[in-house]
Amino acid sequence: MLPQAIEAWQRAAVVPGNPSSMHWAGRQARRLLDDARDVIAQHLEVESSAVIFTSGGTEANNLCLAGVLTGNRGKVVISAIEHPSVLNTAKALCAHQQCELVLIAADTQGVIDADKMCAAIDADTVLVSLMLANNETGVIQPVAAVGAHCRQLGVPFHVDAVQGLGKLAVTLEALQADFLTASGHKIGGSKGTGVLVQRRGSRLSGWMHGGGQERKRRSGTENVAGAASFAAALQYCDFSACQNVRDYFESLLITQMPDVVIHGQQASRLGNTSCFSVPGMDGETLLMQLDLAGFAVASGSACSSGKREPSHVLRAMGVDDTLARASLRVSFGPEHDKNDAEALLQSLLHTRKVLQRMAAGSL
Repeated sequence: MLPQAIEAWQRAAVVPGNPSSMHWAGRQARRLLDDARDVIAQHLEVESSAVIFTSGGTEANNLCLAGVLTGNRGKVVISAIEHPSVLNTAKALCAHQQCELVLIAADTQGVIDADKMCAAIDADTVLVSLMLANNETGVIQPVAAVGAHCRQLGVPFHVDAVQGLGKLAVTLEALQADFLTASGHKIGGSKGTGVLVQRRGSRLSGWMHGGGQERKRRSGTENVAGAASFAAALQYCDFSACQNVRDYFESLLITQMPDVVIHGQQASRLGNTSCFSVPGMDGETLLMQLDLAGFAVASGSACSSGKREPSHVLRAMGVDDTLARASLRVSFGPEHDKNDAEALLQSLLHTRKVLQRMAAGSL
């Protein structure tokens, strides 16, 4: 968490009131919540009423898909590289409501072909979803082109912007989106807070029923401290230096381990993300060894941990299962520098040599 986000969280956390209460403590909490909503709305260039607070990106994605598809039956078009909170939710809802689900595969660099996706959208389509940037590869997707086509046809278009917020210019209109989802902890806010942004005029049924909070679109007492920290992080996050560190790391990686495959390297990517495979190695084994050395890296999506299946993202890019299982994802933050990149590279080299010696000794 950013220092400013921690301070905002602490100030809001000691306010005792429920933001739905009419007494002075409730009004105090409501002011903090409304202030946070205003900051986020201004950043995304929407009216404050468009911002719906949730518990994170996963709930925001579920709220959007369920809220749009409730009472609808038709075709749902999404990319095959979506986050599990979109991909699995779409599969479940389509199976329940007997909707047709169309998955659009990525090319070898992890980019969805906008023309191919648009060609799958027709008069029977009730929802289209395409992420702004992939959470595993960092590859940026052609959302504005798909969104413009959807708007011409009057088809609701959802953009999962969880990875892109704070790293790319993100507004609802620039992306031509009807719905946009984001998460606070990805930009230095506290965990457990996200938003769904709804364009005026778009239809969304309430999903969580109860007291009618968030204009009856998402019931439940709002996380005031989390919202305050989200807004503070959005004002102060700065990922501009990350690309130099990431590029430096990848240059060392290619020089020292020339057989490594960097996924999406030829595509436009977020500046902080590197996804690569180390041939002959198991990604989870590398992860655990690097963990013991003090490095926190990932193998696949952080929200799909504990699974032995190869990354569905890499599979959708045409990567074979063996190479997909050898993958790691490294995410650099504003706190990292080239010394960190060098230390990670040296630890990775050492780990690979140790594992290779162990494998040779077992033969």
